[in-house]
Amino acid sequence: MTDARVTEVLGTPFSLGRLTVRNRIAMAPMTREHSPGGVPGEDVAAYYARRAAGGVGLIITEGTYVGHDSAGTSARVPRFYGEDALTGWADVAAAVHREGGAIVPQLWHVGMAREAGAPPVPDAPRVGPSGVPITGSDEGTAMTLADIDDVIRAFADAAAAAKARGFDGIELHGAHGYLIDQFLWSRTNRRTDAYGDRVRFAADIVAACRAAVGPDFPIIFRTSQWKAGAFDAKIAETPEELGALLGRLVDAGADAFHCSTRRYWLPEFEGSDLNLAGWAKKLTGKPSISVGSVGLDIEFIASFQGEAAHATNIDPLLDLMERGDFDLVALGRALLGDPAWPTKILNGESPTLFTPAHLKSLT
Repeated sequence: MTDARVTEVLGTPFSLGRLTVRNRIAMAPMTREHSPGGVPGEDVAAYYARRAAGGVGLIITEGTYVGHDSAGTSARVPRFYGEDALTGWADVAAAVHREGGAIVPQLWHVGMAREAGAPPVPDAPRVGPSGVPITGSDEGTAMTLADIDDVIRAFADAAAAAKARGFDGIELHGAHGYLIDQFLWSRTNRRTDAYGDRVRFAADIVAACRAAVGPDFPIIFRTSQWKAGAFDAKIAETPEELGALLGRLVDAGADAFHCSTRRYWLPEFEGSDLNLAGWAKKLTGKPSISVGSVGLDIEFIASFQGEAAHATNIDPLLDLMERGDFDLVALGRALLGDPAWPTKILNGESPTLFTPAHLKSLT
């Protein structure tokens, strides 16, 4: 029998600007490397369409490289520039829409996470705000003001391309230690010029994208405290610091925040049980998306290392959403295990459980 509480909390539509999604369930971005030459093909369209057919309200694509030589570090990660790639992405958006879903591309620049000599542009340098790596000692190149202008323009161009190709909004990848996040983090941003103001680069990108797409096209900003290889990192030590940071992104044109945590139920700051998404909504008044081990008992790194996950009760998630802490919840591994997870949950059925074997196909 359908749990009326699940239907009431997760099954209701939600509006974000001009966009209305059919329920509160989103698909989290997950890198697949299934786009040879950076061009998404029919299999990519089918992959996302399966999740839309399975009931996902909002699909956030895997990270897609913006049009800057140093943006990427793989020839099989899709790009969001060039006519062939953009035509492929238009087909993806159309396939998702046919199944009743909404879709936004995640726009991405890896910054210092780039591997030297890697495709798609092997000669491109590893760049960052100060050339400081997230971990290790391999220094890169500090970006010039001209470099910064080029990257800002690349994000804006990608945003305009998303709107022109029929997408429902965009997400800017400002999390996990990639380029935008490298400017936000004091460890990697040691600049002494205007971009030593750690929020300015992110705010300038948001503002440029807003100018490119107009006032009513949703812009989601993905943020996190943790970085790949630095799980205890923080860009904001206090709610006040977080509020000041996110507030400037709202002023620049951000409509919502997708707050990446490894376990959604963990509080972000002492003295409150709000998680990162809860704080983002409280501090800005803007919608927020939570994510992190929904329906599973271990976080994603353990899954990548082959540890089996077990299903958990989602009542704690429903409690937080009923309280109004955040507006949508993003699923990653759960949708790899069962593309129809939303439909089954809303109908009172048991989804197929994710196993590490699902990582081998990513279909």
